[in-house]
Amino acid sequence: ITGQDGSYLTEHLLSMNFEVGGLVRRSSVAENQTYRINHVTNDIKTYYGDLIDKYSIVKALSDFKPDYVFNLAAQSHVRLSFDMPVFTAQVNAVGALNVFDAVKETVPNAKVYQASSSEMFGSSVDKDNYQRESTPMHPVSPYGCSKLYAYSIARNYRKAYGLFISNGILFNHESPR
Repeated sequence: ITGQDGSYLTEHLLSMNFEVGGLVRRSSVAENQTYRINHVTNDIKTYYGDLIDKYSIVKALSDFKPDYVFNLAAQSHVRLSFDMPVFTAQVNAVGALNVFDAVKETVPNAKVYQASSSEMFGSSVDKDNYQRESTPMHPVSPYGCSKLYAYSIARNYRKAYGLFISNGILFNHESPR
């Protein structure tokens, strides 16, 4: 909930009168944990947790019982994914699996949004030099590979367990945050 996308989504959902809750990953510098959401902390419910700790996800979902779950969390630095490939896979791939499995166990009727990435395509383009959902996916970084796993396991959980999981393929985006 404290990342760029999570903080903007929080503001948007609050403006629509949704109850909002989310995970905050504990860091050693307290000021860096919530600075993007400090202005709304009285309006939201936060839970300390981490995507690689399935129990913390289960605990938050069991308490909050959301109708919608947005997994926007990731180790999203492509270059850094080469230096930290195992961590990248744990957070992006296994973390997404933990979210889906926790939803299946605690709030199976919730609608889930999984933030996927254009990095799943790598350098693959169609004959017209565009990328579409049908463009072959050939990631060229640990980050892209981890996001492709999350994309694929989302599809698997959707079909195998009947969960409502959507993949949104995001391209580069930035903001003042």
